[in-house]
Amino acid sequence: MFTLQKSFHPVLILILLALTGSICGQAKADSLLQFILKNKDRASLYVIQNDSILARQNENTLMPLASTVKILIAIEFAKQAAGNVIDENTLVALTETDKYYLPLTDGGAHPAWLRYERSINHIHQDSIKLIDIARGMIMFSSNANAEYLLDLLGLDNVNNNTKLFGLTEHTAVFPLVSSLFLYQNPRNAKEASIIKGIKKISEEEYCKTIYQIHNALKYDTVLKKKFRPQDLSINMQQLWSDRLTASSTKRYAQLCSILNNRRFLDANTYGVLAYVLETIMEHPGNQKIYNHFGIKNGSTAFVLTEAFYCTLKDGLKIEAAYFFNNLTIQENSQLQSWLNDFRIALTQNEAFRIKTTLAFKK
Repeated sequence: MFTLQKSFHPVLILILLALTGSICGQAKADSLLQFILKNKDRASLYVIQNDSILARQNENTLMPLASTVKILIAIEFAKQAAGNVIDENTLVALTETDKYYLPLTDGGAHPAWLRYERSINHIHQDSIKLIDIARGMIMFSSNANAEYLLDLLGLDNVNNNTKLFGLTEHTAVFPLVSSLFLYQNPRNAKEASIIKGIKKISEEEYCKTIYQIHNALKYDTVLKKKFRPQDLSINMQQLWSDRLTASSTKRYAQLCSILNNRRFLDANTYGVLAYVLETIMEHPGNQKIYNHFGIKNGSTAFVLTEAFYCTLKDGLKIEAAYFFNNLTIQENSQLQSWLNDFRIALTQNEAFRIKTTLAFKK
C-alpha cells in the first residue's frame, strides 16, 4: 500500500516514555547515537541541557522538517485561542478537515485520529471541537488537520512565527497535502520532464502554486477525485520530500528551549499550547517523571525528524532536535525503532548524556 508519511502512534510513545531504561533499550539508544556519529552528512543533532549545549553535529544544515514543522502551527493556534481570535471549543464539521484528506498519503494518520476521537466520544453529529483538531495534528500527525488549521489561522501568521522565535534558517511553511498535486502526471508525460520542471520552480513560485491548489481544494469537489496516488513514484516522492519546509536542528532545539522555559508568550498561550503539544503528559507514568514534555516528529520515506523539550521533576531541562535525510527505507524503519529509547536515555540517564557529550567532542 502506498504511503508518503509514517505515523507515530501516541500510545506507544506514552508507554515507552513511562518505562525505565532496560539493557535492550540502552542498546537501541547507543545504536541511534552511533548512526548519527557515523553519518555526519545525513544526520544532524543539537541537544541543550539547562541552557548549555550538550552535543551538536551538523547543526546549521537545513534539512526537511516533515511533520515536525507542525510545532509552528500549534504555536499559532495557541496564540489565537488564548487571544480569543478563535474559539477552541467551536464545533467543526468533519467535512471541513476531510476536504484536505488524500487517502494513502499519510500512513493512515487521519483515519487513526478519527477512530481515536470516536472511541472517546468526541465526535457529535459528525462534528468535533477545534481544539481536538489541533491535538490530532500533533498526536496522530494528521496532514488534513494541519492544512485545515493553516487556512483557519492564516498561512502568513504561521510563517511569521519563524521571525518571532528567531528561526533565521527556515524556509517557508506551506500546505503539505496541496503540495502533492504538483507531482501528478495526468497526461502521461515523461516523469523526467515533470521532475526537471519542478526543480526549476523557485521557492516563491512553488509555494504560490501550492497555495492556489489549497484554495481550490476548499471549493472544488472534483479535484480530489482526480488525484492519483500511483503517480507518486519513488522519484516523485524523493523530490517532494527534498522540497519540504526545511530548517536546522540548532534552530528547532532553540525553539524548544524557548517553549520549555515559557519565554516570549503569556501564560494563557502556554496553557493552550501544553494541551496541544504536551499530550504525553496525560499518561500517569510520565507525570511521575516530568513537569513538562512537548514533542513532535515527522517522516517521509527518506526523512526522519524529531524535536522535543522536557523539564524533569528535579528541575533539569533538556531540549533536543535530531534530523535525518537521504535514508533508505530500511534505515528509516530501524531508526524509528530506536527513537523512543534514545529519547528516554537522553532525558532520564545522566550517564548516557555524558557519553553523548564526550562522543561529539572527539
